[in-house]
Amino acid sequence: MRRSLVSLLLFAIVSYGGTAWAADQMKPGLWEMAIKSGLLKSMPTLTPQQIKKMQDMGIKVPKMSDGGMVSEVCITKEMAARDTPPTAGIKSMGCESKDYRHNGTKYSLDIVCNGPDMKGQGRMEGTFSSDEAFTSTYQFKGLAHGQPIDQSSETTGKWISDDCGSVQPMDMEGQK
Repeated sequence: MRRSLVSLLLFAIVSYGGTAWAADQMKPGLWEMAIKSGLLKSMPTLTPQQIKKMQDMGIKVPKMSDGGMVSEVCITKEMAARDTPPTAGIKSMGCESKDYRHNGTKYSLDIVCNGPDMKGQGRMEGTFSSDEAFTSTYQFKGLAHGQPIDQSSETTGKWISDDCGSVQPMDMEGQK
């Protein structure tokens, strides 16, 4: 269970790491990001005690339901103005984004992982329907904690509000 949960969290971090990013395409503010994947469907449901323990350790546990995970993400004006993808913790896992392309409303990037916990390659492609919504797909094949992983996911993002409230901006390897 612990190894599966760690693999799930690593997969989710890598998935969010390449989430939609293109200058003048994302409206700053609070966004709701939803990921659906086979890996998430296969995960056992966390008990309230497990969730509480993770929260006590400082882990913000996303809402999980129906094979998906929903999180709120704060995007600052500076982050929205960038035309480069965020790294959102992927470097610390031995991963890096490569070959980022943005053409009109479409974007794509590759993620290559060669760290002790995550090895393999992934590809993300997405489309903005407006500055308040996007969809993307992600495929990753490799190893997570020595276990084979061959997963795909679908992510949707929708803008919620100008005000992020208590949600802090994503940490972009020291860039906020």
